[in-house]
Amino acid sequence: MTNPADELLDVVDEHDRVIRTAPRGEVYRDGLIHRCVFILVRDPAGRIFVHRRTDTKLFAPGAHDMFVGGVVGTGETYAEAAVREAEEELGVSGIATRPLFRFLYRGDGLAWFCDIHEAEWDGPVAPQESEVAWHAWLTPAELADRLARDTFVPDGLEAYRRYLDR
Repeated sequence: MTNPADELLDVVDEHDRVIRTAPRGEVYRDGLIHRCVFILVRDPAGRIFVHRRTDTKLFAPGAHDMFVGGVVGTGETYAEAAVREAEEELGVSGIATRPLFRFLYRGDGLAWFCDIHEAEWDGPVAPQESEVAWHAWLTPAELADRLARDTFVPDGLEAYRRYLDR
């Protein structure tokens, strides 16, 4: 298995145009703008898949998130990355995602475009152990309770606020 810090990412400008590639470790260290996908996954009852990230993650280790997702690989489209990330993190195949909106996130010296998608999944999940330490399907009210007491990833919080504002 390769080191996540060595994964090549597209570095983009403030208009989301690719300007070069760089290893993820360099992108994070130097605060270079790159691309990420976030997928809000609901079950048919409307519950949201919420998870706690593993303590080995490069960004926000151990924090909770209401999105599955991750970085867009070099040469990959947002749509391709959304399906790949959702399938990898949930341990499923055949998921369909729907793009919603995109924004440039900035925080703690870091910056990336967040491409927000949603999906519905009606079946078992087997979350990727290297990514997900805990998971549950929560109602929006249960998620609101968790938001008040648990630490969530800052980019996910911003994306969820924007999602709710839509």
